Amino acid sequence: MKGDVRSRGELLRVRGHSVAWVPPLLLLIGITVIDFKTAGEFRMISWVVLVPGIAAAICGVWGTAVFAVLAQLNYLLADTSYPNRYQSGLPDFILVGVGGVLAVLACAVRVRGERLMLHMRDIADTTRRTVLRPLPADWGGLEHAAVYLASDVEARVGGDFFDIQPGPHGTRVLVGDVQGKGLGAVEAAAALLGTFREAGYHEADLTTVAERLEVRMVRHRGHIKALGRGDGDGNRFATAVLLGFPDGDTGAVDVVVFGHEPPLVVGPEGVRQLPPGEALPLGLGELVPGGPPRVLRVPLAPGETLLLTTDGVTEARDPGGLFYPLVAEVSEAVAADPRVAEPHRLVALVRDGTLRHCGGRLADDTTVFAVRRPVGSPSGKGRSPS
Repeated sequence: MKGDVRSRGELLRVRGHSVAWVPPLLLLIGITVIDFKTAGEFRMISWVVLVPGIAAAICGVWGTAVFAVLAQLNYLLADTSYPNRYQSGLPDFILVGVGGVLAVLACAVRVRGERLMLHMRDIADTTRRTVLRPLPADWGGLEHAAVYLASDVEARVGGDFFDIQPGPHGTRVLVGDVQGKGLGAVEAAAALLGTFREAGYHEADLTTVAERLEVRMVRHRGHIKALGRGDGDGNRFATAVLLGFPDGDTGAVDVVVFGHEPPLVVGPEGVRQLPPGEALPLGLGELVPGGPPRVLRVPLAPGETLLLTTDGVTEARDPGGLFYPLVAEVSEAVAADPRVAEPHRLVALVRDGTLRHCGGRLADDTTVFAVRRPVGSPSGKGRSPS
């Protein structure tokens, strides 16, 4: 709604000045001219009741009130200017007056609704920036790029989450997807990100970070159940990928996959997919006891990028029901131009390909995230951790 309101406002402005008054004014003039050109019982002057109605849709309250008064005066003048001609009379005069009053009231309701929707959209944008905080360039010594597309274009925020947390034990990355939609999914994502930002900074062992994420999801779910929610929020889980870029080994990355689609490693030499991992989604770890999830250390060549996506990409379907061929499309693009492995180019490729494949109709929230160590950087150190 906010985008529609702003788009309309931009369309009705020329060089910074509002021209919303032009259509109702032209209508008023046109009705008056046609009325004077006609004779007999075919009188159009009562049609001026449309003028404040049009103004109510595109002008402000005061502008609509001005056109309501102008319509009334115009009717009175036109209907009494030629005594020998047919006159519409008092009934139509009352009709124009009542129409003007109703138009002003309708405009007031419209403006209030638009302001409320703008306010709610601002709240949604603030929530999105809180959950998915903006990441500075080269944050934590990593080149990165991300795009998030909510399936609910009005909400603009959903259950997908990602973040980068630099710290004294290296830089950690978390990308995931909370099961379900709505505010409950946003709440769970915020809980996981809060834990990740603290544990990712303080904990030396990536396994401990993974354990704390699991505990946080279980605690959050228990809290929701204790509140007695009946919307299924108490049964939520989250798939995720946890990455660790150790300072001591710049040619490797540590990976923990929690039931998520494993990352793709994209480089000038081609594309390969990492093993799926053994950990269950966050919140379901208690179903398979046996200790903390295993951390997989994966070698990375210079220039190789880790590509992580949520199921909005992997489950995107074309009109024929076929899934988006992510690996094939990325492989073909890299073979044609090795520079596609750069995070920003890679994210743009997957985003555009996904939207093209599904015709812009996303069935789920969609996140595309790409990250790598800067080419030629021996240390991987970037900005100060926070």
